[in-house]
Amino acid sequence: MSKTPLNETISSSDLNKLTIITQVGCGLSMFFLGIVLFMHFLLRKSKASNSTRILIHLVTAMFLLNLSFLVNNYVADMKHAMGCKIMAAVMHYFMLATFTWFAAQAFHLCLQLYMEGKIVIRRYILKLCITSWVLPSVVVIVLLIVRKYGEQVISTSDTQQNVAMCWITDSDTHLAVNIGYYVLVFLFTFTTFIIVLSWLLCRRRTASGNAQDSRSGKSIITIMGLCCMLGITWGFAFFAYGVLRIPSYYIFTVLNSFQGFFLFIYYYNTSHSGEVAGGKNSNTTSSSSSTTTLKSNLDIFDNPYMNMPKKK
Repeated sequence: MSKTPLNETISSSDLNKLTIITQVGCGLSMFFLGIVLFMHFLLRKSKASNSTRILIHLVTAMFLLNLSFLVNNYVADMKHAMGCKIMAAVMHYFMLATFTWFAAQAFHLCLQLYMEGKIVIRRYILKLCITSWVLPSVVVIVLLIVRKYGEQVISTSDTQQNVAMCWITDSDTHLAVNIGYYVLVFLFTFTTFIIVLSWLLCRRRTASGNAQDSRSGKSIITIMGLCCMLGITWGFAFFAYGVLRIPSYYIFTVLNSFQGFFLFIYYYNTSHSGEVAGGKNSNTTSSSSSTTTLKSNLDIFDNPYMNMPKKK
């Protein structure tokens, strides 16, 4: 999605192009995210793993974020003050929830690596859900109470083509709550991405040449899926200053338009691999099952711990 900083002016031509890219991108993203939800709730035949459940929560939050963004302009054009405040609060909530699920995904991946795929935390998914869905609501309620939501005008070089949307009206609040929060999420998720990418490269070095060549395409899809799943692509918003402002808007908008597609591919690969791995595990010993648990949860990757000596 495209997001112009508060109190900044953009050319009407760039704004029109970004608006079209954003609307088309959100529509495509919603389409693929909708397919993921359809496949998960109506076509899934086996019990979902924890990794899949967390991914579905992220997909749900992102789907609702895209939906609220597309509806936002129409609500703003109605010029209804209370309706605009509610719309701003709803979109802000799903944006913060999406950020939080990015962090939850990163936390889950780190925990999987650290515990070698065997997470024994009691009511693990419930605790993640409470944190990721409830925490953003607290922030939104506070901002509603202090009246920080309302109509925000995006200024252009042609004042007659200014665009109104429902959003946070105070720039300091926007910087503190949104940018500040995402900086923390980005640092955590980017670190996780580097760790997992290093793990993938380690696995590929130990694989045979033929196997490596046959899976190189899938590895690229996996990396892009991880970027979207961990919210790395949102990091281009950090470059939206000075001469890099307009180019970063385009890169940010285009990359985030593909989030739904890559998450769809990632979900399909991981759910398929999870079912295959699950079928294999049912016919193996407990020791071999423990070494493939991480593979069934992180799905596409092979377990780099398989050839390592076991802990005493």
